[in-house]
Amino acid sequence: MRYIVVLTTVEDKGEAENIAKKAVEARLAACVQIYGPITSIYRWKGRVEEAEEWVCLFKTKATIYEELEEFLVKEHPYKVPEIIALPISKGFKQYLKWVEDGTCQKKSPEG
Repeated sequence: MRYIVVLTTVEDKGEAENIAKKAVEARLAACVQIYGPITSIYRWKGRVEEAEEWVCLFKTKATIYEELEEFLVKEHPYKVPEIIALPISKGFKQYLKWVEDGTCQKKSPEG
Protein backbone atom coordinates (compact mmCIF):
# COMPACT_ATOMS: atom_id res chain seq x y z
CA MET A 1 0.00 0.00 0.00
CA ARG A 2 1.88 3.01 -1.25
CA TYR A 3 -0.99 5.50 -1.61
CA ILE A 4 -4.03 6.19 0.55
CA VAL A 5 -7.17 8.28 0.74
CA VAL A 6 -7.69 9.84 4.16
CA LEU A 7 -11.23 10.83 5.06
CA THR A 8 -12.45 13.35 7.59
CA THR A 9 -15.65 15.34 8.12
CA VAL A 10 -16.18 18.89 9.36
CA GLU A 11 -19.25 20.96 10.13
CA ASP A 12 -19.07 23.58 7.38
CA LYS A 13 -17.69 24.15 3.90
CA GLY A 14 -15.42 27.01 4.97
CA GLU A 15 -13.67 24.81 7.53
CA ALA A 16 -13.31 22.05 4.93
CA GLU A 17 -11.73 24.47 2.45
CA ASN A 18 -9.40 25.89 5.11
CA ILE A 19 -8.10 22.47 6.18
CA ALA A 20 -7.81 21.31 2.56
CA LYS A 21 -5.79 24.35 1.46
CA LYS A 22 -3.42 24.11 4.42
CA ALA A 23 -2.84 20.38 3.83
CA VAL A 24 -2.08 20.88 0.12
CA GLU A 25 0.15 23.89 0.84
CA ALA A 26 2.08 21.77 3.39
CA ARG A 27 2.33 18.98 0.78
CA LEU A 28 0.61 16.55 3.13
CA ALA A 29 -1.85 15.81 0.32
CA ALA A 30 -1.63 16.23 -3.43
CA CYS A 31 -5.36 16.86 -3.64
CA VAL A 32 -8.33 17.20 -1.31
CA GLN A 33 -11.84 16.75 -2.62
CA ILE A 34 -14.71 18.25 -0.63
CA TYR A 35 -18.23 16.78 -0.79
CA GLY A 36 -21.35 18.02 0.90
CA PRO A 37 -23.37 18.77 2.59
CA ILE A 38 -24.09 15.30 3.92
CA THR A 39 -26.20 14.20 6.86
CA SER A 40 -24.41 12.28 9.60
CA ILE A 41 -26.31 10.34 12.24
CA TYR A 42 -24.17 9.14 15.13
CA ARG A 43 -24.09 8.42 18.85
CA TRP A 44 -22.30 11.00 21.01
CA LYS A 45 -22.29 11.04 24.81
CA GLY A 46 -25.13 8.50 24.97
CA ARG A 47 -27.46 10.32 22.58
CA VAL A 48 -28.26 9.85 18.92
CA GLU A 49 -27.30 13.05 17.11
CA GLU A 50 -27.81 14.34 13.58
CA ALA A 51 -25.63 16.94 11.89
CA GLU A 52 -24.88 18.43 8.49
CA GLU A 53 -21.23 17.88 7.60
CA TRP A 54 -18.76 18.14 4.73
CA VAL A 55 -16.47 15.26 3.71
CA CYS A 56 -12.81 15.85 2.86
CA LEU A 57 -10.88 13.18 0.92
CA PHE A 58 -7.11 13.64 1.06
CA LYS A 59 -5.02 11.85 -1.63
CA THR A 60 -1.58 11.14 -0.20
CA LYS A 61 1.21 8.64 0.41
CA ALA A 62 0.93 6.01 3.12
CA THR A 63 4.40 6.95 4.39
CA ILE A 64 3.23 10.39 5.54
CA TYR A 65 -0.06 9.30 7.11
CA GLU A 66 1.17 10.05 10.65
CA GLU A 67 2.12 13.61 9.68
CA LEU A 68 -1.27 14.17 8.04
CA GLU A 69 -3.07 12.72 11.06
CA GLU A 70 -1.11 14.99 13.41
CA PHE A 71 -1.98 17.99 11.22
CA LEU A 72 -5.68 17.06 11.13
CA VAL A 73 -5.90 16.56 14.90
CA LYS A 74 -4.30 20.00 15.39
CA GLU A 75 -6.43 21.82 12.80
CA HIS A 76 -9.73 19.99 13.28
CA PRO A 77 -12.57 21.68 15.17
CA TYR A 78 -13.90 18.41 16.67
CA LYS A 79 -12.59 16.90 19.92
CA VAL A 80 -12.72 13.41 18.38
CA PRO A 81 -12.40 13.87 14.62
CA GLU A 82 -13.11 11.10 12.17
CA ILE A 83 -9.77 10.34 10.51
CA ILE A 84 -9.77 7.15 8.47
CA ALA A 85 -7.19 5.96 5.93
CA LEU A 86 -8.27 3.76 3.03
CA PRO A 87 -5.73 2.01 0.80
CA ILE A 88 -5.54 2.71 -2.91
CA SER A 89 -4.96 -0.80 -4.21
CA LYS A 90 -4.76 0.21 -7.88
CA GLY A 91 -4.76 3.44 -9.83
CA PHE A 92 -3.85 5.17 -13.07
CA LYS A 93 -0.03 5.30 -13.03
CA GLN A 94 0.22 8.91 -14.17
CA TYR A 95 -2.25 10.01 -11.50
CA LEU A 96 -0.38 8.15 -8.76
CA LYS A 97 2.89 9.70 -9.97
CA TRP A 98 1.17 13.08 -9.67
CA VAL A 99 0.20 12.22 -6.05
CA GLU A 100 3.81 11.19 -5.41
CA ASP A 101 5.17 14.43 -6.86
CA GLY A 102 2.61 16.56 -5.01
CA THR A 103 3.41 15.34 -1.52
CA CYS A 104 6.43 15.73 0.73
CA GLN A 105 8.90 13.09 1.72
CA LYS A 106 8.44 11.57 5.16
CA LYS A 107 10.37 13.58 7.71
CA SER A 108 13.20 11.85 9.51
CA PRO A 109 12.87 11.36 13.30
CA GLU A 110 15.57 13.98 13.80
CA GLY A 111 13.37 16.60 12.10
